[in-house]
Amino acid sequence: MDEYSIVIEEPSEEGIRIDKFLATSFPDKSRSHYQKSIDNGLVLVNGNIVKSKYQTKLGDEIVITEEPVKEVDILPEDIPIDILYEDEDVIVVNKPKGMVVHPAPGHYSGTLVNALMFHCKDSLSGINGEIRPGIVHRIDMNTTGSLLVCKNDNAHNKIAAQIKEHSVNRIYKGIVIGNFKNEAGTVDAPIGRNPKDRKKMAVVANGREAITHYRVLEQFKGFSYVEFKLETGRTHQIRVHMASKGHPLLGDDVYGKPVKSLQGQTLHAETLGFIQPTTGEYVEVAAPLPQYMVDLLEKYRRMT
Repeated sequence: MDEYSIVIEEPSEEGIRIDKFLATSFPDKSRSHYQKSIDNGLVLVNGNIVKSKYQTKLGDEIVITEEPVKEVDILPEDIPIDILYEDEDVIVVNKPKGMVVHPAPGHYSGTLVNALMFHCKDSLSGINGEIRPGIVHRIDMNTTGSLLVCKNDNAHNKIAAQIKEHSVNRIYKGIVIGNFKNEAGTVDAPIGRNPKDRKKMAVVANGREAITHYRVLEQFKGFSYVEFKLETGRTHQIRVHMASKGHPLLGDDVYGKPVKSLQGQTLHAETLGFIQPTTGEYVEVAAPLPQYMVDLLEKYRRMT
């Protein structure tokens, strides 16, 4: 592992969030990269682990450890993809259940990125590096539906800015365990790493702001069909928020209980609306509900 350090010596360097300070001081890596490093305990301040919101102080010695990057060849693969919308700047695909978005340890082939590299050739933004070309946001492996990919860096920057300011319209549909007393509501609860299990997310006091609006579409015996509108886009946000309210997603094998006949959570990214980076026009795309969810809903309707 590589290790490097920096000492806060100037008053102008005080009072800055550490993730922002590191991204400014070492611009070869993104702020999100340093946030992940901080979350994983790879950034120490005066020998202590800190949070991303820690603000620098005069005399602080910051030590950053970089894990070695495994070099792999990410190759284009002729994998069919369901294209919902495409222009010169962006492409929106309907991601199937079980497909990983981008290569990662254990998944260096068969991912959406491998398929996109074949379809788009060299037309994918490079901001997120060779492992994640074009990827500006993600959905979980077992979540289906609309995913926006950028073909050039200008589009990537503009879409990333829209995501940051929460102006991208993202609506999901899902089936959860249990029934609701109210037809609609909002979960406003910060999300961060689960202190007891770093592989999971959880509602934690020092987490990042996370807001999910929900509307109950149908209720069955023991289950509810719900629409979710994301105001923010934290990792596993809907899954964590619903589990925190006692309504985990049906089949969620991380925050709920697995169901043998299902492949993970019953969650679908239906609607995606954004401002086209070049024309400035609003574009909205909707991915049809996957057949397995259609079948489940019909089953529950017959049982009710």
